[in-house]
Formats: sequence, structure tokens, C-alpha cells
Amino acid sequence: MLTSLKKMLPFQAACQPKADKTTDVVESADPSDRDAMHEFVANLHYEIVPMTSIDQAIADLPAAAHVSVTCSPVKGIAATQEYTDQLLAIGHRPVPHFAARLVSGPEEAADLARWVRERELSEVFVIAGDAPEPAGPYVGALPFIRDFLEAAPGVDRLGITGYPDGHALIDADEIARQLHDKQSVLADAGVGGWISTQMCFDDVAIRQWIERERAAGIHLPIRLGVPGVVDRTRLMTMGTRLGIGASMRYLAKNRSTVMHLMSPSGFDPTDMVVAFASDAGQLGIEALHSFTFNSVAETRAWQEAIMEGARA
Repeated sequence: MLTSLKKMLPFQAACQPKADKTTDVVESADPSDRDAMHEFVANLHYEIVPMTSIDQAIADLPAAAHVSVTCSPVKGIAATQEYTDQLLAIGHRPVPHFAARLVSGPEEAADLARWVRERELSEVFVIAGDAPEPAGPYVGALPFIRDFLEAAPGVDRLGITGYPDGHALIDADEIARQLHDKQSVLADAGVGGWISTQMCFDDVAIRQWIERERAAGIHLPIRLGVPGVVDRTRLMTMGTRLGIGASMRYLAKNRSTVMHLMSPSGFDPTDMVVAFASDAGQLGIEALHSFTFNSVAETRAWQEAIMEGARA
């Protein structure tokens, strides 16, 4: 375990120019908007990825952080479980991701439910996952969710995915149907839930998607997915290590995302905060979910710059 001094040094070196720019944006806002921005950003959920840089990412987290631990075909579910245990041991509030396509069947689903129950985890997040071939019968998330909940994991809430920008490989009607079916399964099981949105850089499209789904009967709260403060060197490095750098399948699904993140200055999520902070409650957005790409120090510096600017 790293010492406290070693934990703090890399965070203090986080990108201050980006933080200064963000502070200027916040301080120029009306007082009521600054209050809304402070409240919105204060409840930031960090997402980290099991790979070499995760140890530093964990060291850079604020105390008692909400932390999602992803699940990739490269590292598998075991790595997600390992880092979830580490986060629990040092006082964070981890949310493990389970990729349904990596689960071999109902027996493993029951094993995962038991693992969650033994640790008294209150939340988990379930995705279909990007494994090219499923390890068992779970092609998508929904059938795994059914088996997992039937095995009584003891969770209060289970997160599912929303796609404001659509999905290049799945029909829009099918995406909507799956979303409603998952909400029904959670309700039948007496388990709460939330929808975590995939990255989308069009705030108008996000707003229209939320309003459309609300009108259609979706009532689950939303965690708005936005990239953290990540530079393109980090993105390229992580893309290569995660095996997505040369993947046409990944690029087909995420071309717009990649172009935004690969801009010379990197990505700054402040604009998304400005777009949604004032009416987040009305839209049913309960939190920001930050895809940090393990750039936790930079993202934390940005979060604190927003909050400090809002107090000015």
C-alpha cells in the first residue's frame, strides 16, 4: 500500500491550467447556477479500469469515493472482483461491473450473487460486455440480470446502460425495448436501479433522449456518463493496452467519442456540467459518472476546481 505522501504528490501535480480555465467558467456564472454546479459535481462517481495504471488511479481517489470498477474481456470478472475488494478495504464505495457475456451460466451467476452478498455490496452494474463470443448463454445483459437477482445478491440497486446516442450495432427499437424490460425486471424483484449513460457529447441529444424515455415510462434515475479530464496520449495508450486501438468494431461504435477525446487539448467536461446542472433534478439525473480512463488525479482536480469556483 502506498504511503500518504506518495498518494498526494501525483495529485498535487495534476493539470492546473485546465483547472484554472474551469474555475473561470464557474465564477462567471450566476450565483444560482454556481450552486447548482457545485451540487451536481460534488456527487461525482469515478470509473476506473483494471490495468497497470489502476494502482495510481486508486491512490489519487478522494476519500470514501464512489468508484465503478469496469469489466473487460482482457482482464475478466476476477480482476473486477480483486480491485473491488481492495477498494472496500481502504474505505471506498465500489460498484463492480459484471459483463454478462463473460459469465458461463446460471451457476456462475449464483456464485457472483453470493460474492456480492458476502461483501454486503449495495450496488452493482451490469452490461452485456464486448466479448466477441459469449462464454455461456448470456448474449445480452437481461437474462443474466434475471438469474443474478434470482440468486439473491442482497443489493439495494442495480445499474443498467442507456444509449442517448444510439448503438451502431443494435437497432434503436431493440435498445428501447431492452431498457424497459430491464426496468420491469428490477421492479418485479423489488430492487432499485439507475441508468448510466454511455458517452455522448451532444447535450441536446441527451436531453431529448431523457425526455423521450421519461414520456415512454422510464422512471429510473440517471447517472450522466461523461469522460473525465483525459489527454489524448493517455487515451491512445489505454486504447492499445485494452486491445481497442485497431479494432474496427470499437471505432464503428465510438467514432464520435474518439474524435472528441483525441482533440489536441484533450477533453474538458465542464460544458456538460453547465448544460445540465440547473435542471438535473427535473430530468432525474442523480449523479455524474466519470469515465476517467484512470486519469483520476486530473479529473479530481477538475472536480475540486468546479466546487471551489462555486464557493467564490
